[in-house]
Amino acid sequence: MDGLIVVDKPAGWTSHDVVNRVRRLMQTKKVGHLGTLDPSATGVLPVVVGRATRLAQFFTRNDKVYEAVIRFGFSTDTYDAEGKPASPEVPVSLSEAEVERHLAAFRGIFQQTPPPVSAKKVAGVPAYKLARKQMPVVLPPVEVEVYELSLLDVDGACARVRAHCSAGTYVRAIAHDLGVQIGCGAHLAALRRTASGDFRIEQAHTLERLAELAGADQIAQAVIPAAELLPDFPSQFVDEATEGRIRQGRDFPVSPFRENRASRYVKAISRGGQLVAIGELKLPNVCHPMLVF
Repeated sequence: MDGLIVVDKPAGWTSHDVVNRVRRLMQTKKVGHLGTLDPSATGVLPVVVGRATRLAQFFTRNDKVYEAVIRFGFSTDTYDAEGKPASPEVPVSLSEAEVERHLAAFRGIFQQTPPPVSAKKVAGVPAYKLARKQMPVVLPPVEVEVYELSLLDVDGACARVRAHCSAGTYVRAIAHDLGVQIGCGAHLAALRRTASGDFRIEQAHTLERLAELAGADQIAQAVIPAAELLPDFPSQFVDEATEGRIRQGRDFPVSPFRENRASRYVKAISRGGQLVAIGELKLPNVCHPMLVF
C-alpha cells in the first residue's frame, strides 16, 4: 500500500502523533506527513505511506485553505487560545463593515512576523523552545501571500473567516495583527484546515474511521495510490520491456503529445497502473528516471 491518506486531524494531536497512529494502523514505519498542523487545529493532514514517502520532495504546491474563528478583546502570548492573556480584556462589539475594512491589509503579498511560539528557528533553535524558557524571541518578518481572506460572519466578539494562503503563512499572526490594528487585541480561537495543496477535507478520514477500516482489513480503501498522486505530472504508460530498462536506470521515451508539456517531470506508469518511476526531462521527448519506485 504505497500512496497517501488524507487524515482529518483531531484537536489536541500533533502531526507526529498522527503519523505514529497511522504507522500502527498500517503496520509500517514508512509514514510521513506533508506539512505540520498546530495541535489545537483540526483538518487536512496529508500522510504519505510506504514507498510514496519518497515522493514528498515533489509536492511543491503548498498553499493552504483554512476556516478560522478570531476572538477580539484580548491577545495571548501564543496568538491563539492555548496561550496566556497578554493584554487586558476589553468589551468588544464589532460590525461586519469594520472587520471587513481592516481585513484588506492582510490580502495579497505582505511581510508577516511569525508568532514567537512557532517552529521558526533562532540560531538553530525552534522559537517555541526559547519562548517556553521565557527567553526573548525576535523573528524577522517573511513575505507571505494571502490569495483570499473572506469574512464569513461576525458574532459578538468573534469573527469567522476563510483564508487561502501560501505556505508559511500564520493565521494566528493575522488574528493577532488584526487585533493590534483595530486596537482591542485578538487571538485565534479555532482553526480548521480544509485544503492542503491538492488535498481537500472531502477526501479526509478521521482516525476512528481509519481504525475501523484497519480492523476490517480494508484500510487500503483510504489510500490514494501513488500513480494517482502529483496530477500535474503527465503520465507515460510503459510496456514491460521499457519498465525493465527504467529499473536499470536507463532513459525512456515520452509522447510528444502528452499533457502539460511544460512539466519538468513525467510519471512512468506500468500497464497494470502502478507507478514505476518519476522521470526528469533531458531532451524534449526523453526522460531520465530520477526516482525508481
